[in-house]
Amino acid sequence: MRKPLAEAAQIMGCSELDLTYVENIVCKSKTSFAAGMHVLSPERRYGMYALYSFCRIVDDIADEEGDISTKQRLLQEWRDKMSRLYDGHAEDAVEKVLLATIQRFSLKQQDFIDIIDGMEMDVEHPIVAPDEKTLDLYCDRVASAVGRLAVCIFGDSSNSAQEVAYHLGRALQLTNILRDIEEDAERSRLYLPKELLERFHLPLEPKKCITHPGVDQVCNILAYRAADHYQLARRFTAQCSQKSLRPATIMAITYGYVLAKQRKLGWKQPFQRASLSIFEKVAVTGIGLLVSFIGLKR
Repeated sequence: MRKPLAEAAQIMGCSELDLTYVENIVCKSKTSFAAGMHVLSPERRYGMYALYSFCRIVDDIADEEGDISTKQRLLQEWRDKMSRLYDGHAEDAVEKVLLATIQRFSLKQQDFIDIIDGMEMDVEHPIVAPDEKTLDLYCDRVASAVGRLAVCIFGDSSNSAQEVAYHLGRALQLTNILRDIEEDAERSRLYLPKELLERFHLPLEPKKCITHPGVDQVCNILAYRAADHYQLARRFTAQCSQKSLRPATIMAITYGYVLAKQRKLGWKQPFQRASLSIFEKVAVTGIGLLVSFIGLKR
């Protein structure tokens, strides 16, 4: 039996060295994302590694220290790289595996551009109390666009799978916003929507907002929204290829558990950020595998 790396290299037409490079980016990040990828066939798994590597690179551009003009230039370089990739030209390891992934799974260029545009929203100026429409656009660009690419790599490009991407992307991003409010405030960012903050008379300044007694009410409303998106994602997943979307099921259960844990901890001071222990990660991943397996037998 061939090893997954060798099999992926032959199917995708990539060198094992390039595939190992994108895999190492995922491994070094220590992300819980990796757990759901092991259920994929080798070429799909390395396709997801390439997608993650792209997202990691442009996200780092937005988040790391540096002046705005430099960050905008680097993001524009990635827009230019995407144009070259869709013309069939690749240079480094990430680009080569990404090109193979784009061609094999018929990925849309606009989804990559949407992701870059989402990162630029963070670069132009810190996002502080965006209106509801802007927050939803941000979630679509930085999360649901990733989902639209991911479901195609998973093997389901149906309309129902696109709905899964829409709802699961928003659910995951809202979950991240809710558990990272303190870290974001330290960066002068505040992703809680202006309309909710004004309704509950919260200040719009990040650090003052997250220490206000009313922040719990606002965050609970967003948590309910996230939970609704998880529920809708599950509903549309049931209309898709259960085998193909098994990684999405695992991610939904994992982050749904994180959301539930954060809701239990609350958002009052001193703030406690929800995280999963090694035991919880193993247990939740196991539950996700079991649920997806049961779905296959239905």
